[in-house]
Amino acid sequence: MAFAQGGRGYDRAITVFSPDGKLFQVQYAQEAVKRGYTALGAKTDAGVVLAAERRTTSELVEDGSVEKIFKIDKHIGAAASGLIADARVLIDRARVEAQVNRLRYDELVSVESLAKNMGDIKQMYTQHGGVRPFGTRFLIGGVGERGPHLFETDPSGVVAAYKAHAIGGGAEEATEVLEKNYKEDLDMKGLVDLSLKALNKVVDGDLEAKKVEMAKAEVERQEFIKLSAEEIAEAIDEWEPGE
Repeated sequence: MAFAQGGRGYDRAITVFSPDGKLFQVQYAQEAVKRGYTALGAKTDAGVVLAAERRTTSELVEDGSVEKIFKIDKHIGAAASGLIADARVLIDRARVEAQVNRLRYDELVSVESLAKNMGDIKQMYTQHGGVRPFGTRFLIGGVGERGPHLFETDPSGVVAAYKAHAIGGGAEEATEVLEKNYKEDLDMKGLVDLSLKALNKVVDGDLEAKKVEMAKAEVERQEFIKLSAEEIAEAIDEWEPGE
């Protein structure tokens, strides 16, 4: 750590660069995300699929009360990894931004515009004293007039567009599966199967509906829909692990 090495205070204030040009609090936030559960997304001309690993800490927890995938507006949603409490705050801001866009311009907010707005908020929290960076990454996916889109935002505020991407603790293993099996001509079922194949690499034990959250946004329907446990179970039953 910088403090132990004589970089006094550089790991305590996010507004101060260390002598070697680092913002340690931002790096710590990145590490917090790596300890989170895996989330991933993939998109083609057919639409976007978001999926996330879900673990139940207790049998007494109400099913669905802790979300990893959030619907932001009719056509757009996000999967989060890291500190879910931080994610909820940002999701609420994103929902307000989407509604403001409707009132101001009488149209749905674009996926790119919303992703950049969330990136701007995250970046703002890396340069002011008395606050800390948001310890969460998002995969923001949706459809619109310009087709399907998938963006990632990280704790530093960086926004990047992807065809397929994974975040969280099992990101490396999931990304390896995505890179090996992704094809630009996949239909929606193909995207769902690809997502299940990647999650199967990181979940503990057998892949089951209770261990998965999933949502999709089809170009034809122009709507972001979270899949029910029954629909996820059916998708798992139809998916062939050997594919």
